[in-house]
Amino acid sequence: MVQLKDKPQYVDVEVDFKPLPKYGHLSEKTPEFLAAEPAIKAIYDQIWALPDFPAFRQAAGDPDAVMPPGGPDRYREVTTELLHFPTRDGQLLELKVYKSPSVAPDATLVYRMHGGGHVVGRHEVDGAENVYAAMNPNIVVISVDYRLAPEFPFPIPIYDCYDGLIWCKKNAKTLGIDPEKIIVAGSSAGANCAGVLAIMARDDGITGIIGQVLHFPAVCHPKFFPRNKYEFGSYIQNADNCVLSAVQMEAFLDAYNPNPEPDHRHSPLLAASHANLPPALVQCAGFDILRDEAFAYAEALKAAGVEVEIYGYKGVPHCFPAVIPTHPSTSVFYERYNDFLKSHAISSAQGK
Repeated sequence: MVQLKDKPQYVDVEVDFKPLPKYGHLSEKTPEFLAAEPAIKAIYDQIWALPDFPAFRQAAGDPDAVMPPGGPDRYREVTTELLHFPTRDGQLLELKVYKSPSVAPDATLVYRMHGGGHVVGRHEVDGAENVYAAMNPNIVVISVDYRLAPEFPFPIPIYDCYDGLIWCKKNAKTLGIDPEKIIVAGSSAGANCAGVLAIMARDDGITGIIGQVLHFPAVCHPKFFPRNKYEFGSYIQNADNCVLSAVQMEAFLDAYNPNPEPDHRHSPLLAASHANLPPALVQCAGFDILRDEAFAYAEALKAAGVEVEIYGYKGVPHCFPAVIPTHPSTSVFYERYNDFLKSHAISSAQGK
């Protein structure tokens, strides 16, 4: 089985902890989560009993994500195709394109990076989010299948995401997108990549990033989290967690970045400046070790003058819309996601 630490290394979870004042109340589990928790734990226990991360990937595959009750009919309302692009070191990586059959010309690109701790997963980890976005006829969704740790550790995955973005901009006409209307988006590790990509694009003068969607984001390695500046209780409060525990998170962190040093390319909260970044939608879960990172990043963006929508959902686990699609908060989550995309995604043709 994947070797897990006896206890977290980067945060002392054995302290006499009391819920912190700003966000501690969000850890109180909802009845729906309490009812589903044993079944969720049984599934995740089976996954973590596999021998290594490649076995994770083989077991998971990349089946089409199931839509939540009342969600879109992905096979009637969205089309998909696979493309490939070359990375800076000559590897060909896969892109998956999602779009409406009635997509408008010169659509906004929603450039998606999937979750999975930078270690597991492919396009359909966040497939429901991809489909919901592609329902908008002013959007083309492109998901990047970046290379994974531990075989390809930091910074290779983020460079793959960056190279895919540049390729999409250069091939905008073929893709039917406006290269100056791009929303970077992701969940969990994918949200980490999206936040990093927005900063790298700003610093490198890459134009066209008009929004960022950060769902359940990991934005700072816990070894370097500025605890004197932001509330940081969720890593301790929610450490024992059926979806993503503290020791499981550290297994992902150590595979991705075995010798971490402070660097905004893996910890966007540590960037020297968050000014002049695009408007952000940040959504997080109350019973998630990453909860307080999401609130901290929203605070940092707001302090730098960035427009931010931040929502925390009480009593639900990491990536709850995929884990508990029938939860009452799931529909609210997708509604806010769709509203943010709608407010920023207008095709060039429609804008004329």
